[in-house]
Amino acid sequence: MNLIHKVTLFCLILMLGSSAWAQNLMSFSEISDASVDLSATEINAVMQCRKLRALTDFDVAVVSAQIIAAENEVPEYCRVDGVIRPEITFQVNLPSSWNGRFYMHGNRGYSGGQPGEAVPASIRDVALTHAFATAFTDTGHNKSIYPLATFAFNNLSQEIDHAFRAVHLTAETAKRLIETYYGQTHDYAYMDGCSTGGRQGLMSAQRFPHDFDGIIAGAPILDFTGTQIWGVWNALSLMKAEPRLDIRYVDLIADAVYEQCDALDGLEDGLIENPLACSFDPLTDLPACKNGPDADCFTKSQREALARVYGGVISNGKIYFPGLPVGAEAKGASYFSDSPISGWAEWLLPSADRPSLQGVMGRTFLENLAFDTDRVDYDWTQFDFDRDPERVHRAGSMLNATDTDLDEFEQAGGRMIAYFGWADAGLNPMMMVNYYDEVLSVAGEEVRNYFRLFLVPGMFHCRGGIGPDHFDAMRYLVDWVELGKAPERIVAKQIREGQVERTRPLCPYPAVARYDGGGDTNDAGAFKCVSP
Repeated sequence: MNLIHKVTLFCLILMLGSSAWAQNLMSFSEISDASVDLSATEINAVMQCRKLRALTDFDVAVVSAQIIAAENEVPEYCRVDGVIRPEITFQVNLPSSWNGRFYMHGNRGYSGGQPGEAVPASIRDVALTHAFATAFTDTGHNKSIYPLATFAFNNLSQEIDHAFRAVHLTAETAKRLIETYYGQTHDYAYMDGCSTGGRQGLMSAQRFPHDFDGIIAGAPILDFTGTQIWGVWNALSLMKAEPRLDIRYVDLIADAVYEQCDALDGLEDGLIENPLACSFDPLTDLPACKNGPDADCFTKSQREALARVYGGVISNGKIYFPGLPVGAEAKGASYFSDSPISGWAEWLLPSADRPSLQGVMGRTFLENLAFDTDRVDYDWTQFDFDRDPERVHRAGSMLNATDTDLDEFEQAGGRMIAYFGWADAGLNPMMMVNYYDEVLSVAGEEVRNYFRLFLVPGMFHCRGGIGPDHFDAMRYLVDWVELGKAPERIVAKQIREGQVERTRPLCPYPAVARYDGGGDTNDAGAFKCVSP
């Protein structure tokens, strides 16, 4: 790894580490509105916390088990830290007064986050406040030591742990600790995550259908290999644009997109309810420069670069990975900035001192994880989109959560809520739409009895954006799993400076929210879920 790449990785880690990147952070925010009474059962420990250290065996080492005193709203609990062979760090937290439920939250990026970091700790504390036992794992590596995908370089064991093994074994270990500590098994087990965490949830349903009764799969990077190749495609495509496309041009693109697409849902409100209904084409719908580059027009190379981004990855004359839907160009709330910025910022557009995140993520994948051959000094810019996609098959067999057979998950009584922001420029919502369509084609309409997808207009990656992005999917999942009450709609809020500006129903795909023609357009009650 050369010096420039090391500096790039360091800067990227600092940026991502300073934010709650790829986490929705809304779970449990409305759990009190669930029909289930989570405080109905209070189960106490039957043994001392420190005695859980004796559960150490050949595969699992319980490094420490200690009582953590109650602080603020977080109740007293037993914190268990340990390691699963070879290097899977985990933490399990057992409240002194338990409600019988187990909650595991997923990772972000290339994983490697430690249980004590701000985001995992805050998620843990919220779940403990509601008397859930919790678990978290770094999936087998520490991102501070192995940034991005560097942990996987010539290390098949860590690749497998990151891909699927660590989450499964941590869940099994957590359940064993729960049963030992409380003298009884859990009543319900839940998995919750966004981005990588969403992939982990889907992977659990596909590979280990008995691990969780309920799963929230937010913005899952389910076609992991396709996503990274897409990121390289976009980065290389935009590098060819002359002059370079920056935020000034994206503002112009956003204006053109929303002028053409906003009102297609019958309401001009700054939201594109269904981007699939929009036929925006940058080659013909953007003003072409006639006398050289100018601030208010697009050169041929710029429009061609954008056509490649919107059109998707082409391999051997066919679409290998879908193009980016319209809508993310606009400015909205973002964890990258205190002020509204374009959804393309950081993800697609390089800054003055850092390449685009899509490019960095794709590059680290190609250099460390993609191929099972010698990867020393691999030049990511030379990726052959006709030949090389086939070479990532081994990585895909481990990392991709694209298996459409969910029969065992259904038979086990599992329930899954997936969601994706339509304005997500970090990951592509179309891969989730296409996957759900494939599951429907395989299993039929009965899929809706155990698996529902909610697409969020205007939402960026996991949260933020220009539309309602505050919703507690956990509230709806608990009612579905424990009461059989399937979510017919999820009410999302748009909150700015602590005030609710508007609410909007999220409808189970393929239904969309449609204004009924009367009432306040900022009130979810004025919308119905209808066929597109």
